[in-house]
Amino acid sequence: MNRYDFQKLAVERVIDARTLLVAGRFEAAYYLAGYAVECALKACIAKQTRRYDFPAHRKWSEKVYTHDLVALLKCANLESSLDAEARMRTEFAANWNTVKDWNEESRYSETSSGDARGLFDAVTDRRFGVLRWIRRHW
Repeated sequence: MNRYDFQKLAVERVIDARTLLVAGRFEAAYYLAGYAVECALKACIAKQTRRYDFPAHRKWSEKVYTHDLVALLKCANLESSLDAEARMRTEFAANWNTVKDWNEESRYSETSSGDARGLFDAVTDRRFGVLRWIRRHW
């Protein structure tokens, strides 16, 4: 997979999450909204590699082949940028605090409509959304 593939997946998973929210499928919507952020961060990581491919080297792979959003943020070298953005915009900080707790295990959990909508909104907010911020770096 390469940078473009991950960018495309991020956008598609947001569309899927929106569709699932409307259909009342809150668990799946929650999972896919978080997965969109994972894909976007992986696009940022791929940007750092040769021809924007996702890293295949073993040592690097062990770090980047994860679903942990905070770990992916570190691998993408975006920690200081996120800290600066969060200091300037409390709305963004609140959105990141919502998003960072997502994990792939959520696909097995019951999720309320409020939690699903909260995560979706934190990811997609037009002014202070996490995905909007990541797109500036991918």
